[in-house]
Amino acid sequence: MTNPDTTLAFAHPEERAIASAPADPRDRISLRDHVVCADIGAFQQERGHGQRLRFNVVVEVRPAPEPLDDDVDRILSYDRITEAISAELAAERLNLLETLAARVAERILAEPQAMRVFVRIEKLDRGPGALGVEIARSRASVPVQAGEGQETLHPVVAWLSNDVIAAPDLPARLDRLEASGAPVILAVGLPEGAVPVSGQKPTQRRIDLLAIEQNAWVLAARDPRCVVVATRTEIDWAMRRRQMVVWAPSKIVLDAVDGPKGAVRDGVALALWLAEQMAAARLELHGDVSAPAGSRVPVVPVAA
Repeated sequence: MTNPDTTLAFAHPEERAIASAPADPRDRISLRDHVVCADIGAFQQERGHGQRLRFNVVVEVRPAPEPLDDDVDRILSYDRITEAISAELAAERLNLLETLAARVAERILAEPQAMRVFVRIEKLDRGPGALGVEIARSRASVPVQAGEGQETLHPVVAWLSNDVIAAPDLPARLDRLEASGAPVILAVGLPEGAVPVSGQKPTQRRIDLLAIEQNAWVLAARDPRCVVVATRTEIDWAMRRRQMVVWAPSKIVLDAVDGPKGAVRDGVALALWLAEQMAAARLELHGDVSAPAGSRVPVVPVAA
């Protein structure tokens, strides 16, 4: 019997994009089996010798504006993908396919229409088969800049348990977070008490997100620094001003191209997803909760 996970692992990036897509439809453009010759590789025998690289790229894009008028300037052209590959190969000689894939993805995501990109690169001349890497990157993972030409901002995301929210030392805890000098994004989980159950996953997801937002407002009532925000624009604005905010997750989660995979009622997992999307310096867990495994940002438990 064929293992579906194994089948998908070796499938074209188009199939992987479809398999990991949320319920809402999206537009995609793809480049298949694009072969170029390049001098790349970490081994001495690879230096000075061109070898064939095969690129397969899928880009998920914003819906094209209406009316389209059959105008190429209104869409993300296939040429922009091949140009991204050519530009990165011409920039400098690289040792790793991983580096090349990341740079191609970054260049494609600089296009305003691009939201998520899958890049697969394979060496065709290193043996009897193809040796390669595949990466996925999304626009939401690009860190915020303090301003034109200024430093990249890496916030601290702090998840607060209900016990911490209700504790008398909450202002002192916020003082310590504020004193770090980094932008601070506070996240919370479900409030105490029962949450309505709908019996349907899509509606339950919205109910749970709204319940978390209610808890965010409870936190906001405890300290005037805790301003509730709902959009990425509001978060970015506050980060540039080093302000503390409380995340109301509904809009960002429901609009996400590559949203959180598990149940959103897991507040810690949701906060970790936000931390990864914001390229956070760390995720602090304030309260008696276990740290999740396999995170791409440091996770720091802080006692209640």
